[in-house]
Amino acid sequence: MLNWLLSFALTRRTIVLLAMFAFAVAGLVAYQKLNVEAYPNPAPVILEITAQVAGLSAEEMERYYTRPMEVGLATTPGVDNIRSTSFSGLAFVRVTFKYGVDYNFAYTQSALSLQQNVSLPNNLQPQIQASSLVGEIFRYELKGPPHFGLTNLRTVQDWVVIRRLLTVPGIAQVVTWGGTTKEYDVNADLIKLQGYNVTLPQLVAAIGNANTNVGGRTVNFGQQSVNIRGVGLISDTNDVGNIVLSQNNGSPVRVRDVAEVKIGYVPRLGKAGRDANEDVVTGIVVMNRTMQTNDVVARVKKEVEKINSDGTLPPGVKIVPFYDRSTLVNVTTHTVLHNLLFGCLLVFFIQWIFLGDLRSAIIVSANIPFALMFSIILLVLTGESANLLSLGAVDFGIIVDSAVILSRTSSTTSRRARKSGATFWRSSRNPAMACHPRGRGVMSGRLGCV
Repeated sequence: MLNWLLSFALTRRTIVLLAMFAFAVAGLVAYQKLNVEAYPNPAPVILEITAQVAGLSAEEMERYYTRPMEVGLATTPGVDNIRSTSFSGLAFVRVTFKYGVDYNFAYTQSALSLQQNVSLPNNLQPQIQASSLVGEIFRYELKGPPHFGLTNLRTVQDWVVIRRLLTVPGIAQVVTWGGTTKEYDVNADLIKLQGYNVTLPQLVAAIGNANTNVGGRTVNFGQQSVNIRGVGLISDTNDVGNIVLSQNNGSPVRVRDVAEVKIGYVPRLGKAGRDANEDVVTGIVVMNRTMQTNDVVARVKKEVEKINSDGTLPPGVKIVPFYDRSTLVNVTTHTVLHNLLFGCLLVFFIQWIFLGDLRSAIIVSANIPFALMFSIILLVLTGESANLLSLGAVDFGIIVDSAVILSRTSSTTSRRARKSGATFWRSSRNPAMACHPRGRGVMSGRLGCV
């Protein structure tokens, strides 16, 4: 079989050259379609389910929330193992699926299992989050004027930037670090509550009921009608202070009469810093597990430029990126191309210097790019992504070993044949058949067989 293949390659050079050209074109096309990642994701599909209830201890979270979620998720198809941790006010369950299970299938089945098999107190709905070990693709800092403040930056981040970035196809979530979350604080004075005969639940209920819009009927004017509604959404601290709680001797009792209203922020559990700034607002964009880095990063960059220029952000506020995965991907691609070029040159000069045969050196060094193209074609056909590890595993020494051995064996055999007086034959018809009748025939690249 090998002899026939060698004979065909030597006697049909035009066909072989055309086949090599077509193979090179196919390799270049496959390289354009190849998805290159910085590093592989070795983990199977992992989903993280959380449930938060303020005020409950870890034991209560374990009994009422963690265990029911574990039991309900155990029937999900493809589950490998389930691990959980209960904290004060937080139930955390991590579900690991078997290798080969599709991400969308796992996510859908887990959601169905929670909906059908799990009933949590107070009709609490657990949140499903996809865990992606290599999903972080983009980081940015939200900067504003010095007088803008961290609380306002965090508000813009939570209510504007995150919502815009989540509309980008391929984004799973945007994680925010740093800043202070704005809230309206109503500090009730118990003595004044007692003096006005107002209870604390009455104060809470009044504030909740006043922060809403209500619809009314219509007022008709001939053939036209106008919708009537009451606008009650709270916009500032003055609106909160003007909420009526009750009446005292015909005078309204407002919130500001029994409590102090001010703007505060949620108790902080940490903060983020960057360079010389000790407290900043940053965001981490996490990609969906099934998407490709280059495509998603390009869409995120385009959306960030659009947000910065279309007037969405307040004056002076900008999104400043400081990391994206495409930089690492470009370094990976550059490293592979660098190794390919220098590997070819190194093998070429070593073959030429030690064997003294220019033609043999060219043939052996040309084997490297074609072997790499073959691996790229296989990656594209199988739908796999290339990365620094997979491309670096294409060891050029292993690729060239067989060609070096064949070239050296051929050169040694030819020298021995010349010393023994063997005759080389040429034939214009079929060089492979123009062998000496007594010779077994060792193929020679130019003269036929020995």
